[in-house]
Amino acid sequence: MIPLNQWPLAARQNLVGVFTDIDDTLTTDGAITPDALQALAQLQAAGLKVIAITGRPVGWCEAFAGIWPVDAIVAENGAVALVGDKSLNEISLQPPSNLPVPLSKLYQQDAITRANNQARMRQIGTRVMFQVPGVLTTRDSTGRETDLAFDYNEYARLPPEMVRRVVDLLQSYGMHTTVSSIHIHGCFGNFNKWQGANWITRELLQRDLAQEIDRWVFVGDSGNDQAMFEHFTHSVGVANIRRFESALTHLPPYITPSERGAGFAEVAAVILEAAPARP
Repeated sequence: MIPLNQWPLAARQNLVGVFTDIDDTLTTDGAITPDALQALAQLQAAGLKVIAITGRPVGWCEAFAGIWPVDAIVAENGAVALVGDKSLNEISLQPPSNLPVPLSKLYQQDAITRANNQARMRQIGTRVMFQVPGVLTTRDSTGRETDLAFDYNEYARLPPEMVRRVVDLLQSYGMHTTVSSIHIHGCFGNFNKWQGANWITRELLQRDLAQEIDRWVFVGDSGNDQAMFEHFTHSVGVANIRRFESALTHLPPYITPSERGAGFAEVAAVILEAAPARP
């Protein structure tokens, strides 16, 4: 990874959108900071599409999706999205979310599949907690619809060997796994952020992300961002990615001077610096 200030100006021109992780990328100590929130608004004002993509549950994201200046929040590592009505075209939504703000949910799996998977995940969650004493599901689990998550670094502090044991158990039950900066995730379905980013770009914007990947940016910080780092031409790690660096197979080409929300604001600033040259 090389310093953000070495990202060529020409490469930042003609960008159309930004994907960003949430935890420890937009947020600092669990909350979005004013500079990161302002950066989101400035990116939108400059005409870029802004999409947050996270391992957090869709229920947790509902509080933010209607008020943050983003076009969508893709939750649960790509399986479900919250979309503001102002962003909707004629995509198929199931079912509309009963929220006090004008939002709808868009799923990749049908309702029957989700219900069957939820029953299986409840059983697996109980088994994992029995087999690995001290491991607990995340406090935000009541808002999860398509994945199973365990806390290892939000409120808990679990050693690497326990994290590995949980991952191995989830995989033994046939689950696809990812590890974020705070949680261990398992799901039925090949969901990851890259797959989810392609899906939401196609469904919401009618664009082919893979075909125009050099016009998009991704900002992240941890293991469940690896698929994005692998595929995006332009990706940036906020400085706290250093604590995961040795464990990551795929790293972003650039790294910010600052950590977390301040680092995201730095990425937005260098993108906006190129905005006057954008047609």
